[in-house]
Amino acid sequence: CGVERIGSIRRSGWNSRGKKIVKLSLTPYNIERLMKKSTEKRKRKTMELTHFDEKGRAVMVDVTEKTVTQREAQAQGKILVSREVFTAIQAGTIGKGDVLSVAATAGIMGAKKTSELIPMCHILPLTNCKIQFELEHQECAVYCTCTVKAEEKTGVEMEALTGVSVALLTIYDMCKALDKTMEITEIYMVRKSGGKSGEIINRREEKRELDIM
Repeated sequence: CGVERIGSIRRSGWNSRGKKIVKLSLTPYNIERLMKKSTEKRKRKTMELTHFDEKGRAVMVDVTEKTVTQREAQAQGKILVSREVFTAIQAGTIGKGDVLSVAATAGIMGAKKTSELIPMCHILPLTNCKIQFELEHQECAVYCTCTVKAEEKTGVEMEALTGVSVALLTIYDMCKALDKTMEITEIYMVRKSGGKSGEIINRREEKRELDIM
């Protein structure tokens, strides 16, 4: 298999595994061309991310021309606790008070203040925010679900995720006197609807329902 020259590129045939070997001589011309391709590739990736402009600087997305639609998002997460903490939450004997009631209030407050925590989030007037808990005895876990709604030009996914996070952090805060090794984990978007992308469902939730069954 001979060697073929195309411009400054040497194509030196095939290796023992049947893969083509391409060697590029590092001439000033080739170095400049490689750097140009790399820059163009970075620009293309940056333009795919709406929170960056063409120069890679962080910006707030302009939603002026978007249509107002009914937006809804639901997020979920869980906190793994000791058997002692789990029993105390169930019985309502935690010294700081009713853990789940306080955590639900905190989650709603967190969802409403998302734009103050996440730099590029828009300030959204939410029409509804609901926090729900599910106690999983065998796993010694408290599952939290946050559902958020708004009539807006942009989605409420971040509000739902923030609501879950703050609610679970509140559970940790109220129970840390009994257990400092609690673990907040598996926070994810369950589903969202509205806007250009329409309805999106995370299939992970279906797997969890099958595991429970």
